[in-house]
Amino acid sequence: MAPGDTTKHEARADEEEAERLDRELIELLNELRVVMPGVQVLFGFLLTVPFQQRFADVDDFQRIVYFITLLLTAASAAFLMGPSAFHRLTFREGQKPYLVALGTRQTIAGIVLLAFAMNGVLLLLTDLLFGALTVAIVVSAMSALFFWLWFGLAWRRKASGKKEW
Repeated sequence: MAPGDTTKHEARADEEEAERLDRELIELLNELRVVMPGVQVLFGFLLTVPFQQRFADVDDFQRIVYFITLLLTAASAAFLMGPSAFHRLTFREGQKPYLVALGTRQTIAGIVLLAFAMNGVLLLLTDLLFGALTVAIVVSAMSALFFWLWFGLAWRRKASGKKEW
C-alpha cells in the first residue's frame, strides 16, 4: 500500500485510530444531514396523497405503487435515522468502531431504498399523467441516473484502483 492510502481499518499516517473514527463518524453524520431532508419531504408528500380528492380515482396498480413507495420511503428513513439512534443509545460505551461500520451499511441501504422510493413516485405520477411509453422512458431514464450518480461512479472509481489520498 502506498504511503497515505487509507482503508476501512487503517488511519491516515497523520491521524490516530481514535481520530480516524471521529472523522469518519462526522463524515457519516454530515452525509445523513444531506439525505434526510429529501426523505422527510418525500415522506410528508406521500402522507398527504391519500387525502387528496383525486386519490379516489386511482386504479389498483397506482394504489399498489403508492403503498409500496410509501413503505420504501419509511424504510429508507428508518435506515438513515438508525445510525443516530444507535449512537445516542450507545454514547460513551466504546461502540464507535461498530457504529461507523453499521452506520455505513445502514446509510447505503437507506439510499438504495430511497432511490427505489423516488422512482416509485415518478412511476406513480407519470402513470397518472401520461401513457405507458412515457412511464417506461421516464422511470428507466431516472433509474439509470440514480444508479449511475449514486452507485456507478463510486463503484467505477473503486474498481479503477486509483487513490489520490
